Amino acid sequence: ADRAALSAKSRPVETNAAFDAGIAAIAAAGIADHAVAVGDPAPDFVLPDTVGRSIALADLVRTGPTIVTFYRGGWCPYCNLELRAYQSLLPELTEAGVNIVAISPQRVDAALATVKKYELDFSVLTDLGNVVASQFRIVHAVDADVRAIYERSGHDLATIESDRGPDTVVTLPLPATFLIDADLIVRLAFVSADYKERAEPSEVLAAARAFATGDIDR
Repeated sequence: ADRAALSAKSRPVETNAAFDAGIAAIAAAGIADHAVAVGDPAPDFVLPDTVGRSIALADLVRTGPTIVTFYRGGWCPYCNLELRAYQSLLPELTEAGVNIVAISPQRVDAALATVKKYELDFSVLTDLGNVVASQFRIVHAVDADVRAIYERSGHDLATIESDRGPDTVVTLPLPATFLIDADLIVRLAFVSADYKERAEPSEVLAAARAFATGDIDR
């Protein structure tokens, strides 16, 4: 909230209006309402991490409940706040036997830069083209005006995400966090049309810990 207030205050009125219109359009499209929800089977996936390993969701859930959080990229300050929060909670997640992976559409080299900058000790995965995010039904096209604002700020999303060129239709995942059990069933789901809104990491930890210890229904 503090970051959002500061950003809105420092930006031109027209920029704020463009971002607000983009959020409103995503909300009106109902994407968040049709995303994978609690009780649904989670799409299984295999994605590369920043050191060349292939990480499979099916392998993760066999060792404990798994948090899967989708973020837009290392260029997004709200995403970085979220990732840093999970890093701070990592010892408690590990103690509870809970896994966590973060997924974005940015290329592996960009993901690696994020891992190094924020000293992340959990797996950060690359989902080029938002293939897995599409399976979770959380993908939206970036509004042309919003994309232009990002480009003027030095964030060419088509280049960050892939080598497909400037004419590529850029898509992003909505901010989304899922807790998935050993049967690949979603036990917690948070999806928002507003890129500034995230699941509160401490609440996700509490839910994951409760599930791991059997304090909530499986």
